[in-house]
Amino acid sequence: MTSVLAASAASARAFARTTPEERSGMLHAVAAALDAHAEELVPLAQAETHLPELRLRGELKRTSFQARLLGDRLRQGSLADVRIDHADPGWPMGPRPDIRRTTVPLGPVLVFAAGNFPFAFSVAGGDSVSALAAGCPVVVKAHPGHPRLSRRTAEVVAAALGEAGAPEGVFALIEGVASGVAAVQDPRVRAVAFTGSLRGGRHLFDLACARDEPIPFYGELGSTNPVVITPSAWRSRAEEVARGLAASFTLGSGQFCTKPGIVLVPDASALVAALPPVHSGPMLTPGLADGFRESLDELSGTPGVEVALVGEPLEEGIPAPVVLRTTAATVLANPRVLELECFGPSTLLVEYAREDEVYEVVGALRGQLTATVQAGPDDELALALVPLLAEHAGRVLWNDWPTGVTVSDAQQHGGPYPASTAPATTSVGTAAVARFLRPVAFQNLPDAALPAELRDGAPGPRLVDGQLKTPS
Repeated sequence: MTSVLAASAASARAFARTTPEERSGMLHAVAAALDAHAEELVPLAQAETHLPELRLRGELKRTSFQARLLGDRLRQGSLADVRIDHADPGWPMGPRPDIRRTTVPLGPVLVFAAGNFPFAFSVAGGDSVSALAAGCPVVVKAHPGHPRLSRRTAEVVAAALGEAGAPEGVFALIEGVASGVAAVQDPRVRAVAFTGSLRGGRHLFDLACARDEPIPFYGELGSTNPVVITPSAWRSRAEEVARGLAASFTLGSGQFCTKPGIVLVPDASALVAALPPVHSGPMLTPGLADGFRESLDELSGTPGVEVALVGEPLEEGIPAPVVLRTTAATVLANPRVLELECFGPSTLLVEYAREDEVYEVVGALRGQLTATVQAGPDDELALALVPLLAEHAGRVLWNDWPTGVTVSDAQQHGGPYPASTAPATTSVGTAAVARFLRPVAFQNLPDAALPAELRDGAPGPRLVDGQLKTPS
């Protein structure tokens, strides 16, 4: 590990000085290499994760897409935050010097790969390509759930970057819990990106903050992704809502960070009766299956919580999908029920009798990645809930389900703690690049000494003397 971090640190300055156009070419090269090796990588992923081929091919396509998208945005200049204030002797607070602000890369980034998305949130996933787009070297800590896939993907990515002109050492892989912990504490690492459990992520977050020089820790830790089904929605769209819930909480055997784990509903018995047959496939690892059973036992053993429905597993020996039920009064008396994330195919129905109970339960929520309103026509309750849910979640959905997380410019994947350790950031979408950049202002510098994007007449969007400019 020491040699990997040394090489990463040694490459940081040269990589930071590459142009956006050069990094764009590197990201496109990575995307092309991933696509070219699909027939090798997908079978490796199947063997190690038990995920179906169709899902993995779609995920690999998503992975190469996000690399290309960031490459395109680099070339357009839309990832830059350039601000120029020309000297102004008449500035109201006194004469203003010429001051120009841009961003620079933080330096080597340590990425902890996730287990539930072996391509899109793993070695070549969104955290890695975001850091590369920012101009930061990347060291990935492989997830133990798919080690062979991780090694081969890292080889493909490193080779593609090298052939596209990236400095040696700009991308590498490490393995093992001890190596990951040591890397978080190593002074050569300048930021950490993590997707995983609350317990593991919080431990690493505390280590990052306890360093002599604390560093940013961008952790996605946990979310129960509440859904509110209003009385109007249930009256007008009951069958549609039941089908959508069944598909969403069992998707990927419930191993999505955006799985709807808490569902507020006016009639839990009616919703259970309306659910279509629910099934679940294998989980990613035996450890995750054991963890799911343990958390399910804890939740179902809570006073006032009962099992309402047990579905059918697709294979013998794997966890069955489970629907639990309780009441708003129960969770208000014991708000911890709202925080128990069961990472697997389950959901908890919370029955409410009055609208004021909905507001109280929403007020008791901790930070969430998503919050969803299932609304009906002319639904005043649904309209009132939107701003309240936005106080707790990074993404609010209307008559949709949270398990689809598209990669786009407007996407937000993060939220107040414990959904994220950095609620002002996102780990999905083009805004994810900003996590790995640091602003720097340059005052009264001659044009030749300025970074290229700060010089007068440079291409790309910028804020100049308070006016948004988009020179060609």
